[in-house]
Amino acid sequence: MSVAVNEGLIQRLQSVSFPTIGHFLEDGFLDTGIRALVADIHVVGRAVTVRVAGADAFATNQGLALLEPGDVLVIETGGDVRHAPVGAVTGCAAQTAGAAGIVVDGVVTDIVELREAGLPVFARGTSVLTTKRLADAGSAVNVPVLCGGVMVNPGDIVMADDNGVLVLRPEDAAAIVDRALASDLAEPAILARIRSGESISSVLPQS
Repeated sequence: MSVAVNEGLIQRLQSVSFPTIGHFLEDGFLDTGIRALVADIHVVGRAVTVRVAGADAFATNQGLALLEPGDVLVIETGGDVRHAPVGAVTGCAAQTAGAAGIVVDGVVTDIVELREAGLPVFARGTSVLTTKRLADAGSAVNVPVLCGGVMVNPGDIVMADDNGVLVLRPEDAAAIVDRALASDLAEPAILARIRSGESISSVLPQS
C-alpha cells in the first residue's frame, strides 16, 4: 500500500512550475542525467520504490503489483546502465494500474512503444538489453532507494517534467508549495516589465 499523502497537496503541487522550487531548495533534485523520454509531461505522485539487483526482473514486477492510481514507480538499479528494467509490458502494467509515471536510475527499452502509450518515463537512456527472470537477494520493494543521488522513501512526493525530477518528503513539499505558487503568480508581471523596456536593474535583484 502507498503511504497516504494529502490529495489537496498533490493538487496544489500540480499547479507549480517545478523549476520555481529550485529558487528555495537545494536538495531533492535528481541527477540531470535522468531525463524525460516522453515530451511535454508534468508529473506529481507518490513514490513506490524498487531496488533492482543483479538484473532481477521479478523486483520490478513486484513493485508494479503495489501500484495504485497516482503513484510513481521509482527504480534503483545499483548503477546498472546496461539492463533495462522497464519496457512495453512494464509500462502497460504501470499505466493500467493508474501510475502517474516511472523514474529509473538506469535505462529503459521499447522506447517507441512507451512514447506511443504516453506514460511519463524518466531514465538515463535506452538499451536493447533487458533484465532477466532471475531473483536476486539484494532486490527489494518499498524500501528506501538511491535514485539519481537522492534517497527516495516510499510515499515521498515525486515531481517531474521535461526539466528533470525532484523528490521531496510530503512535509517538505507542504512547507514550500505556497511560496512556489506565489512566485509563479508574480512572474507574469515581472516578464511584462522586462518586455516593456524597464531597466533590468530595477526589475531583477542585483544584490
